[in-house]
Order: sequence, then C-alpha cells, then structure tokens
Amino acid sequence: MGSVMDYVMMELRLLRQTLGLSQEEFGRSIGYSASHVSSVETGGRSLTPDYAVALDRAYDPAFREGEDGRFGRMLRELSEFDPDWLREWIEYEQQAKLLRWYEPAFVPGLLQTEAYARAMFTTDILPPADVDQRVKSRLARQAILTREAAVPLVAVLDVMVLRRQVVGQPGVMAEQVAHLVKMAELPHVQILVVPEEAGIYPGLQGGFILATLGDGSMVTHLDHQVRAQVVNGADDLATLQRTWEAVRGEALPRRQSLDLIKKAAQTWT
Repeated sequence: MGSVMDYVMMELRLLRQTLGLSQEEFGRSIGYSASHVSSVETGGRSLTPDYAVALDRAYDPAFREGEDGRFGRMLRELSEFDPDWLREWIEYEQQAKLLRWYEPAFVPGLLQTEAYARAMFTTDILPPADVDQRVKSRLARQAILTREAAVPLVAVLDVMVLRRQVVGQPGVMAEQVAHLVKMAELPHVQILVVPEEAGIYPGLQGGFILATLGDGSMVTHLDHQVRAQVVNGADDLATLQRTWEAVRGEALPRRQSLDLIKKAAQTWT
C-alpha cells in the first residue's frame, strides 16, 4: 500500500532527476550533503521544515520568504497525519541504530498488518477519515525495517498478544500472526515471547520502546491512555533499561519464541 510519505519521496527524487543533478550536486545547491539527500529520498530521514525551505528557496519560482512553498505545503499536509510528539518519535525511529520494543497487550506498530492496524484504530472515538490517516502513517513507519539500511529490532511480546482476538474479524489474527512469523525470520528482527508460565512479571504495567541512536545515546517512547510521550531523562531511561532486562529475561530464546509464534499461527487458521 502506498503512503503519503512514499509520494513525497517520489516527488523529491523526480525534482532532482528532472534537473539532471546527482545527489551530490543537488545537495550542494541546497546546502546539504549527498548522504543527507539520499537519506531523505529513501525515507531514512524525515523531511524537516529547514530542508523543505531550502528546497523551495532553490527550486520554487513562486517561493516567498515567510510563506510555504511547494515542499513546505507538502510538509504541512504530512503534519496533519501525526501529532507533534509522534513526529518527534518517528524522527528518532528513523535514525535509530537499534530499537528494543516491549509490548504486553498488542502487536507492535512496526509489525502490524494493515487489517490489524485498522482494527486497532477503528473505535467509536475516531471518524473514518482519521482512521485512514493513522493507518497510512503507521504503515509508512514500517519502511525502516525493509529499507536498504534496515533498523535492527528486538521485540518482546507477552504471549497474550498472540491470543487476543479481533472481535468480529476472524481472519485478521491469522494474517497478523503469519506476518509475525515472516518478520521473525528476518536476520535483523528478533521477536521474543514471554510464555504463560512466567506469571506476573515486571513490565506488565505497559509497553515501551527504547531507541539507541548513532551517538550511543538513548530515548524512549511511552504510551498512555491519553497520549504518548518521548522520554530521555537519565533516571527514567535507567529504570526502563532495568525493566527491559527483566522482561527479556522472562522471554523464551529466539528459536523457541518462533516455534511458539508458529503454533499460535496454526490456532488462527
């Protein structure tokens, strides 16, 4: 399924190719390196306001300082898909050298199928248009696992994630768990499962994501009922790292976890 971000990246590549410029030449014209241009064109980096302004200043004949040009308008459209805190996290996600994700209740967003994501967002609270936007945004984020420089992911799931049905949609979990099997077989993706025998263990209060960045620093993403937040305080990070070690310690090894996921897949067929 295509996404709005796919369209923006296509437009970025098309502009440069129409001008007949290499990534190095194009980057020089807007004040960015060739590697930065390449990363934006492939989704490795987000289209930022500064980058959009540099593009419009150089290549939009109708551009006026203080107003949105062509790519500034695209960025504004993109901003309608995600709240500020999520756009901040997506930037960290794309730059991460390692993601560690613990989830006691649901399939992690980076591993969700379209149907499962849609079921997650389809409630009486959200209008259909908002559901479509959120599903597109979630699926677009998954590109970090399939791009050339894929982000390594270690996901720890409680076994109940594999057993919780999507009411009224019996085929959704069959497709979703089969997708987990496929993703778990990728060399840079580990999906570990905490078995029922673990009983009550640290971490059941809620899921979180730890992102390790290129400079070795870490940030985390916490999800709550009302909103989620990005956390980078030293004490909070230390607590969540201890929690991560505890939940990973309760999880089965990679191969045994994959066997358990495959067994769960058979129960949904």
